[in-house]
Amino acid sequence: MKTSIIGLFFIIMSITSAKAQTSTPTKTEQEIIKLSKTKWDWMADKNVDSLSVLFDEKAVFVHMGGSWGKAREIAVIKSGGIHYKKADIHAVAVNIIGNTAILLNNITLLAVVGGNEVSNPFIVTEVYVKQGSGWKMGSLSFTKINQPAQ
Repeated sequence: MKTSIIGLFFIIMSITSAKAQTSTPTKTEQEIIKLSKTKWDWMADKNVDSLSVLFDEKAVFVHMGGSWGKAREIAVIKSGGIHYKKADIHAVAVNIIGNTAILLNNITLLAVVGGNEVSNPFIVTEVYVKQGSGWKMGSLSFTKINQPAQ
């Protein structure tokens, strides 16, 4: 009997998990996904004016080579120190917690770093905080993965 109840519990949890993974994103989740995509376009275009508005003053950026704040990230993008040429987004997930949105992107990033063109698979974590009627980016963090992004 105990085994049957445990088995039933796992079946119900599996169905619930599968349903959650295939559900349609909410309006807020769609808004964050669109904002993230627009941010990748701005980064590719080196549109530092729009990025300066999006990035919160206290935002942090974590890269393979270090971490820094908003001013340095804007300077790196403007100078071409890192040119985010193209982010191929393979999967995206958003979790909303109160006024905070956490977006995970599974991407392949084509970039120019130190004059060399490189392509790397990453899981990118983006944290957005609702401020007034808009969203501000609080964090952008790259985690390199060993297998190609899917």
